[in-house]
Amino acid sequence: MSKSTIQYIQTAAGERLAVIPEAEYQRMVEALEDRQDIEDARDIMARLKDGTEELIPSEFVDRMINGENAVRVWREFRGMTPEDLAEKAEISVSDLSAIETGECDGSFGSIKKIAGALKITVDYLA
Repeated sequence: MSKSTIQYIQTAAGERLAVIPEAEYQRMVEALEDRQDIEDARDIMARLKDGTEELIPSEFVDRMINGENAVRVWREFRGMTPEDLAEKAEISVSDLSAIETGECDGSFGSIKKIAGALKITVDYLA
């Protein structure tokens, strides 16, 4: 951008403002958004590398989006049987089954134990 495309104006309060062509403004906005995207991508890559973030295949995400029980989907994503998860969460297989089928929501304590056994936060099961 050349200096000739910039116009300066002064407000009544004495503040000096720069006026630029709209196309130049749009280019600057896009450049800032690109920079933020790059920073976000670097942050995600660092979290993946240190293990604080994980990738979940779209087939599992799609199942949850389509209304399938999140506990069941996460259990299957982790490669666990109902018996494995129930044992790790220290709940009965029948209680786990009732939660997975939607027969009951499960107590907060049970959901917390299940989330811990699946190595996720309770938020992912809400």
